[in-house]
Amino acid sequence: MPNFAAPDGTQLFYSDEGDGTPVLALAGLTRNGSDFDYLVPHVPDIRLIRLDYRGRGRSEWSGASSYTIANETGDAIALLDFLGVEKSAILGTSRGGLNAMVMAATAKDRLLGVCLNDIGPIIEDVGIEAIKTYLGRNPAEKTFEKAAEMRAGLMKGFENVPSDRWATEVRKHYRMTDSGLAINYDPGLRDAVLASGTTLAPDLWPMFDALDGLPIALIRGENSDILSKSTADEMSRRRPDMIRAEVRGRGHVPFLDESEALDAVHKWLELFP
Repeated sequence: MPNFAAPDGTQLFYSDEGDGTPVLALAGLTRNGSDFDYLVPHVPDIRLIRLDYRGRGRSEWSGASSYTIANETGDAIALLDFLGVEKSAILGTSRGGLNAMVMAATAKDRLLGVCLNDIGPIIEDVGIEAIKTYLGRNPAEKTFEKAAEMRAGLMKGFENVPSDRWATEVRKHYRMTDSGLAINYDPGLRDAVLASGTTLAPDLWPMFDALDGLPIALIRGENSDILSKSTADEMSRRRPDMIRAEVRGRGHVPFLDESEALDAVHKWLELFP
């Protein structure tokens, strides 16, 4: 199983597959590299590098105080160093997009470009409150089948999603234990998020503006409760060259195999040699 040691010694899981432009895929807050499984068949000509953040997926738990944006961006750079990748494009879903913007502000020389999946410099409170209702808590459902039914009802803003997609999703979120289903990340992540608040700084726009000069794309679920249309519009105003997609019938976050999302990803990838 491929692992590498983070700067503080924490063992982190990663995958590295394909050839072509290196794309480092960074998942959402509680998620892991498997989130990008849906995208893989549609991007055969890239080198896709996926990282399970510390405390998530198959990476080692390192304690609530260590689950910070600063550590996660440091871990991402350390992975690129470990693999000998001088520059990489970043595909960032939700939390991963925040990490990408911070990397643009602190290590821009390592980036080829950034694609943001349903995230921007303003994070809507209604979305944050929704995340808090389940963050760090095991589901009441005891089987994957019941959890899939729950997921279909929980994910507001998602339309016309086949039942087998929810069945796949819950196996990415949960693991089976003797007492039922359990989340596949450190429950301490809840403490980390509540302790840090919902933002990295009073104003995140400078981090978005740090993407200046890099090829960027934005994918937004039309029903997103995290990224508002007005924020996306302001992002487009500041970066009129930004590739932008609105994914119909999706909330936070699009799966990335929707036609609108794939069109944006392919246009973005075409900007790299």
